[in-house]
Amino acid sequence: MAASQKLKMEPRMSATANQSALIANQLRDDPRLAEAKRLILEAVAEHSSKIDEIKPPNPLLADDFQTLLDAFGSIRGGNIYFPYLSSGIGNGPFVELADGSVKLDFITGIGVHGFGHSHPFVVEAGVDAATSDTVMQGNLQQNVKSYDIFKLLTEIACESGAGLKNCIISTSGAMANENSLKIAFQKHHPANRVIAFEHCFAGRTLVLSQITDKPQNRVGLPDTIEVDYIPFLDPNDPDGSTERSVTRLKEHIARHPGKHANLWMELVQGEGGYYAGSHEFFKSLIDVAHEHDIAVIADEIQSFCRTTRPFAFQHFGLDKMVDLVTLGKISQVCATLYTDEYQPAPGLISQTFTASSWAIVAAQRMVKGLIENGNFGEDGRNVQLNNHFAKGLKAIDDKYPDCVSGPYGIGGMVAFTPFNGEFEVAKDMVNRMFHKGLMSFFAGRDPTRVRFLIPIGIVEEKHIDLACGIIEDCVKEMS
Repeated sequence: MAASQKLKMEPRMSATANQSALIANQLRDDPRLAEAKRLILEAVAEHSSKIDEIKPPNPLLADDFQTLLDAFGSIRGGNIYFPYLSSGIGNGPFVELADGSVKLDFITGIGVHGFGHSHPFVVEAGVDAATSDTVMQGNLQQNVKSYDIFKLLTEIACESGAGLKNCIISTSGAMANENSLKIAFQKHHPANRVIAFEHCFAGRTLVLSQITDKPQNRVGLPDTIEVDYIPFLDPNDPDGSTERSVTRLKEHIARHPGKHANLWMELVQGEGGYYAGSHEFFKSLIDVAHEHDIAVIADEIQSFCRTTRPFAFQHFGLDKMVDLVTLGKISQVCATLYTDEYQPAPGLISQTFTASSWAIVAAQRMVKGLIENGNFGEDGRNVQLNNHFAKGLKAIDDKYPDCVSGPYGIGGMVAFTPFNGEFEVAKDMVNRMFHKGLMSFFAGRDPTRVRFLIPIGIVEEKHIDLACGIIEDCVKEMS
């Protein structure tokens, strides 16, 4: 059994006699605080339990809600994509909006809310964080909870032989990715180029917008970095596509000898359309990269905790092949993990904010919660949920041929192609589903797919059945 499957919550610092001398632990053991937490959790649970089904907006709140949306859009320089402003409470996969409607949240902030809304241990983590000195923690000042999450992430990452013993956390996936790039570039100076997959998504900073294979994301931006692209695995021709990708990789390296600092790999393409690679595909590329002293970076900002293992590189059996790994979204904090060989020089990595105290406490409980919840393994919850969703989508496809193809993705990442896969068709379906109470989003181009990042910590088969019912209703209307 993997070590991650046996992890239990570590004892608090007050477990030893010496630590009991700390005033902070005296506060944590104060019965008044325990009673306050009990009352808060009781109150949240009482009100949260009222949210147990999809509901339409309350007409009495419609005008005020629209006024709020318009004002918010004006301040931020553009309307938010969905008319979505949460009221501040939910129940598992359900969330109440400020117009009184209740949605089934199957996109979870693009993969962030792994235990849905108003989950007890997330609420409790907020109370614990609120009594732990500061709102934010940073490079200069951190508390012991930062050590706890560093230790947890590196232990899990190394449990199958990876050498990812070092960790830095950050407030966003983009910053985690930037940190990995800086570390790789410094190690391989003066190499200044990146190799990435076609249709990849790395982030939206100046540098990451150059790596992301979406030209529209770079409109008006200056060039900052040179990127060479190779094709991703074609599941319909795995051997042929692997050979073509290796050939293209070698061509780039030959054209720019000694100039590539890293091979940037999304192991499961998220924004690109929910395409998953394979061990053989990745190993073929990694062998070439390492032969030419090119760092291998695995971007797991979206895929972390959504496959059969906590890390997708573990799922694909790449433990001893990756040099740097980034993670985020469902983990609440984002992080860059790296081997000893990539230890950065002093001053390269530093942030005023590494994460909020709440995010740090919640991160530990989220990751351990998924482990103890049985989400991982060849027959873990991630696989079971994916299989059930796939079964529901297949039933729709059988009933309405050529309307729903797929599913695509892996584990807690599920997608399908609606009709002909045109962007406007997928967009129409996403919007229809939202108004019927199901939250999704789209991914990829040619074809564009409808995607879900389900709340894997709490979602049940009945919720997936409810979602499939809404998908079928939309297919009926659109066909």
